[in-house]
Amino acid sequence: MTCNVSKMWNLRMPEGLNLEISNHPMTLKNVVNLIICTERLMPKKSESVRSTELREEHLLSYLLENLVEETFVFECESAPSAQYIKTSEHQCSITDSEQRSLVLVQNCMELHAVMLQGGSDSRKVYINMSTYVHPSPNTDDRPVALAIKDTNLYLSCHKEGDVPTLHLENVEDKSILTTVNPDSDTMRFLFYKQDSGLNISTLRSANFPEWYISTEESDNKPVKMSEKTAQCYRTFTIQHTS
Repeated sequence: MTCNVSKMWNLRMPEGLNLEISNHPMTLKNVVNLIICTERLMPKKSESVRSTELREEHLLSYLLENLVEETFVFECESAPSAQYIKTSEHQCSITDSEQRSLVLVQNCMELHAVMLQGGSDSRKVYINMSTYVHPSPNTDDRPVALAIKDTNLYLSCHKEGDVPTLHLENVEDKSILTTVNPDSDTMRFLFYKQDSGLNISTLRSANFPEWYISTEESDNKPVKMSEKTAQCYRTFTIQHTS
């Protein structure tokens, strides 16, 4: 069959313009754009055709106005939290580089590093380690809080005089450690865990980054805070037990 639509349109269109019908499938959106573009090319009834020549800049202007769509892309970026947010908690055992375990001495409320003999493993304490999201994402240190299993006793670091010292503090309301503000007093409960090998880590104070949880060379001595230059053991084997 012969389609005479193009001839019918030719009678209405200005001289120099021609309409070609394509057999390629078109979407409704393309058809609408084509009609709009064609109507703009055609002169109004009250207007006379000033020129039969359609210049390229005119066609380009029509195409840009009707067929090209603008896409605005807004970059959304969530600001990092300004707090330390607790994410998980797990039980672990901690031994120093001399394979000494941690033992709680009740009368002085201290942890001691002790080389346990057979049959005395019941004295060993286990630690509930809570992990936190660091406010600064560009760091390898993992903020943690350390509590003795089955107790409310948390390790903390704060100054006695001018020297940072390690303490065991009773925390009745553990919810205060769900989130920790960097400017708050509860920062004393946070330590930065930095791994240096398989299950090998150091634990340094969040308040005093140059001070580390450490053990002395002699057996059955208190666990304490020390600087990196001190003659102490600062690396621990930390293994998850649950």
